[in-house]
Amino acid sequence: MELTLLGTGAPDGLPRPHCPCAACATARGPLARAATALLVDGAVLLDLTPGAALAAARAGHSLTGVRQVLLTHPHDGPPVELPAGLPTAGRVADGRVLTLISGHRVRAVPMDSPGTGYEVTAPGGERLLYLPPGGAPAGLPTGNGNGGAAGGGSGTGRSGARSARDAALAPYDMLLADVIGRPDALARLRAAGSVGPTTDVIAVHIGHEVPPGDELDRRLAAAGARAVPDGTTLTVGEYHAVPDLPRRTLVTGGARSGKSFEAERRLAAFPGVLYVATGGARDGDQEWRARVSAHRDRRPGSWRTAETCDLTPLLTGEGPPLLVDCLSLWLTDAMDRVDAWDDEAWAAGGEEALRGRTGELVAAVRATRRTVVLVTNEVGSGVVPATASGRRFRDELGRLNAAVAAECEHVLLVVAGQALTLRG
Repeated sequence: MELTLLGTGAPDGLPRPHCPCAACATARGPLARAATALLVDGAVLLDLTPGAALAAARAGHSLTGVRQVLLTHPHDGPPVELPAGLPTAGRVADGRVLTLISGHRVRAVPMDSPGTGYEVTAPGGERLLYLPPGGAPAGLPTGNGNGGAAGGGSGTGRSGARSARDAALAPYDMLLADVIGRPDALARLRAAGSVGPTTDVIAVHIGHEVPPGDELDRRLAAAGARAVPDGTTLTVGEYHAVPDLPRRTLVTGGARSGKSFEAERRLAAFPGVLYVATGGARDGDQEWRARVSAHRDRRPGSWRTAETCDLTPLLTGEGPPLLVDCLSLWLTDAMDRVDAWDDEAWAAGGEEALRGRTGELVAAVRATRRTVVLVTNEVGSGVVPATASGRRFRDELGRLNAAVAAECEHVLLVVAGQALTLRG
């Protein structure tokens, strides 16, 4: 099955007309994107956008062979002119299956928001799923979760005929979705087994929420997805290297730099994440309670939370991805346990005991087989602490950060909400 992306942008395109934002200002030339529309094997057009015939011609294709034009989402503004010779554009009722004379089968997939998704099966059995902007499939089965692992690497595409039962259970060969706007849709599909390690995930409906270029590529790669320019032709089911997902990531930065948000965003497209809060409960501290509540409210509803500083069993055990926030609070607890704040206790064995605890944690990070994102703080770039215990904490956190970073494939420094890649 051959797929040509006539456009890959949001309904308003990129840059958005008359928008003064930085993302739109830099979306020029090859970074500009027309509204998303897909041409499947020259026979099916998914979404009718302005200039579709010209976009097809630029990509080396014609719309003369199109037998079906399907819309996925409500279109605001003036009606789009239908190019001469094309059948009238329409929408398929949820759950209905169309069998075209070309041999393609198109099934309408219900969404959790206004719009319709389409599952297209080629005569040879290759399958793709195309979702509208801002939409996620409704009523997904729970599945066995095999497609939900946050694994990386590459695999072979699937082709050839399948039985109806096998096709229903197998992951799609390709997914085209609003990965930036609805990462939870990708997480749901992974949880249901509809997206697996070999599924080629293509981001479409790309707007100005993320600066185009390297930053867009970085965020998509973290979700196991990629973007392609307008006019690209892809072969569904053909081998393509899936973006490698690092097993261990360390996110560091100063206070209110956006490091926790960056860490959460890296796992937003994966189901069943265990959020490990090392801060614990602080009875009577309203400000701390408000911080914890804000963090909890912005996490996906499918995530679970564990409040613990006992990280080694979690790291060495099997399970879904872990997000540990944060190592600085873990170190505070570790220093409390060995009375490292007291100079005499520190000299009388506290230092050695702390080294043992941090060494155990670093070894667990090295040995883990789970996908892990760890958050920490940078405290060595400001004012030198006035007390010996404060300087001790600063020094120990610096040592811990360096040791954990050495065991991580990916290390990010977040400054003013911008993530800088230090490794990976």
